Amino acid sequence: MPAAHEFHVSRCLVEYNTKDQAVQITLNIFIDDLELALAEQGAEELFIGTEREVEKADQYIAKYIEQRLFLSINETDFEYEYLGKETSDDLASIWCYLEIEGIQDLQKISISYSLLMELYDDQKNIINVIGPQKEEDYFLFTKGKTFDEVQY
Repeated sequence: MPAAHEFHVSRCLVEYNTKDQAVQITLNIFIDDLELALAEQGAEELFIGTEREVEKADQYIAKYIEQRLFLSINETDFEYEYLGKETSDDLASIWCYLEIEGIQDLQKISISYSLLMELYDDQKNIINVIGPQKEEDYFLFTKGKTFDEVQY
């Protein structure tokens, strides 16, 4: 098992794919933090990213993300599809993949993201948004500041 970390951070990439007309989302989350958050919701001993991972681990992860990440595109709330996950090379974190299809014209995206903030007062969630013309915006969400938006 990887050593515990002293900082609490997650990363999120939200990218508009013009060709596919989709918003593609990639989350990077420390496994130990995620397992602690899921255990607090009653899903204990999931063994995420190991050979012992329980069968319903993806369902628990998807549900947790749905409770903490909300996207509005062009003033309309959207649900995303949880596509799956993979373990990082160092086995300390996982990459989760989500997608919203059928977005023909991205003009504005609003993001509410409070992942792991119920656990850690010092939690930081870094979001990188790449828009239709490859414009990049960066946001840092902290406890008490979990919402921002960008217009194109």
